[in-house]
Amino acid sequence: MTTTFPTATINAHPVTLDSSRIKELIGREESRLDARTTASKAMYEQAHHHLSGGVASSYQLRDPWPIYLEGGSGSRVWDVDGTEYYDFHNGFGSMVQGHAHPLIGKAIAERFPKGTHFAAPTEDAIVVGDELARRWGLPKWRYTNSGSEATMDAIRIARAYTGRDTVMKIFGSYHGHHDTVMVSIGFQDYDDIGPADNLTSIPYGAGVPQATVDMTVAVPFNDAAAMERRIQRLQTENRLPACVIMEAAMMNLGVVLPEPGYLEAVREITARYGIVLIFDEVKTGLTIAAGGARERFDVLPDMVTMSKALGAGLPMGAIGGTEEVMSVVEDHSVYQVGTYNGNPLCVAAARANLLDVLTPDAYAHLDHLNARIIEGCDDVIRRYNLPGYTVGIGSKGCVTFSEYKVVDYLTYRQNQREDLADLAWLFNMNRGVYMTPGREEEWTLSIIHDDAAIDAYVECFDEMAHELTKD
Repeated sequence: MTTTFPTATINAHPVTLDSSRIKELIGREESRLDARTTASKAMYEQAHHHLSGGVASSYQLRDPWPIYLEGGSGSRVWDVDGTEYYDFHNGFGSMVQGHAHPLIGKAIAERFPKGTHFAAPTEDAIVVGDELARRWGLPKWRYTNSGSEATMDAIRIARAYTGRDTVMKIFGSYHGHHDTVMVSIGFQDYDDIGPADNLTSIPYGAGVPQATVDMTVAVPFNDAAAMERRIQRLQTENRLPACVIMEAAMMNLGVVLPEPGYLEAVREITARYGIVLIFDEVKTGLTIAAGGARERFDVLPDMVTMSKALGAGLPMGAIGGTEEVMSVVEDHSVYQVGTYNGNPLCVAAARANLLDVLTPDAYAHLDHLNARIIEGCDDVIRRYNLPGYTVGIGSKGCVTFSEYKVVDYLTYRQNQREDLADLAWLFNMNRGVYMTPGREEEWTLSIIHDDAAIDAYVECFDEMAHELTKD
């Protein structure tokens, strides 16, 4: 399926926003949020006794305290203070099915009395593998318990298949929390990271060995020529990469789509140098199309990695690959293992998810919703002449607060209005729209969202625009 996407429409001469006004609004909205989330504050204080930092994951943190949730149903969630929200966060994009979907619940309930764990094969794992192979056009599959495990194992398989050690990734992309890919994610202060074809490798936080950092090489998104020049340099150093691991559309800078011809060029370059091309579809898989980025952009990689939306709320990941690449798993050169891989509850949920929930009608509904939210936000940006533009694809999308089109990490860092993104999150949270914490994240719609939910999001955005630009 070849799909073209409209070029972002950006106001040529946007209104100049008063920074002091933005700061004032941020302070006002922070005070409102803090005042009505006192139960979250108390829970956070209690959590600090034995949970390190008071949370189960560093990505759940927020100053001065995170918002604790106690329930969700369909397109809505409730926090511990009793506030109801439309959920546009959806578990970092995992819940495209909506919360507590009855068909997913039925599959789990029917599986539970038959046993929840054996560390042995079950029939559902076969059915899920068959359906993933059909959707992605890759014949061989294995399971993991998370996206991090999927990318970790995929890189190991690629290294075994090629006999090489170096890994190439896109600067600014996140591929999980194992050492090899905790490199050149960005969001740190630095003065110079080097030219496009010789970017510096930078560890993301402490605890990543320098030897591992040195084996991971980053290149910019949407620049196939820079990628090839870096590969050529590595070839002269006798360290051709084992793989290029990348998101076909970057999903942690809001949403950054590939420019026309870019993915095709990457496919040609990696094939020519014998480099395994891995599409990390942890975020795009099942969310932007039934067959993820592979279907949406019509480019076939050697491997894909999946998680998030696959398990319908249960922890499950998957790796798909060609016969050739996955041969090192089948001949036992690589031990791709995990006690909970293919857990019966997880594959039962995934089977219902793939066959009964994420149907063609579901994707048609997501396309309708995203077109509606994009149209509404575009109208707000145009009427108030804001610095920004919209991007949408499948269940994913965002408003990018920039006067210039973002095509990679560097243009994001140079142009993104972080203060506006922070203000938008606060406005949403104070008006019943639950959004992903963090200024770089996007919305994820669910198949349960309706026009009323979309209208609530757009109305909130309109109110913020009015507050920003009124005299």
